[in-house]
Amino acid sequence: MAGIDWELLRAKAIEATARSYAPYSGLAVGAAAVVGDGRIITGCNVENASYGLALCAECTLVGQLRMTGGGRLTAFACRGGDGQLLMPCGRCRQLLYEHGGPDCLVDAPDGIVTVARILPYAFGPEHLPE
Repeated sequence: MAGIDWELLRAKAIEATARSYAPYSGLAVGAAAVVGDGRIITGCNVENASYGLALCAECTLVGQLRMTGGGRLTAFACRGGDGQLLMPCGRCRQLLYEHGGPDCLVDAPDGIVTVARILPYAFGPEHLPE
C-alpha cells in the first residue's frame, strides 16, 4: 500500500465516469489503476442495447493498459458517478488477476485487499499447458 495515492486513484475513477455510456442502466462506472511503471490508466463502462455485450469499466481499463504499452496493474479502484465504491464483477476480477496478478491491490468495502482475496482459487495462465 505504501506509495499508492488512493485518494487520487479514487478521484480518477470518478472522473472516468463522465465518459461512461450507460443509457440503459443509468449507472455510470469508472475505474482507475496504477501500472507497475507508475502510469495511472482509466476506463469506463460502455453499455449495449443487448445488455449482455456491455463492457464493464475494468474491460476498457485493460484495453487502455494494452494500448498504452502494457505492464502489470498494481492498484485498482472503481467508483460510480456519485462516488460510491463499486466492486468488480466476476469477469472483471478475472481480468484484474490476469493483468495484475494475485498481489494487485483493490479498494474494497473492508479496506485495501489483494486480488487473491476477492478471487480465491483463481485460474490463470499458469494453469494452462505449455
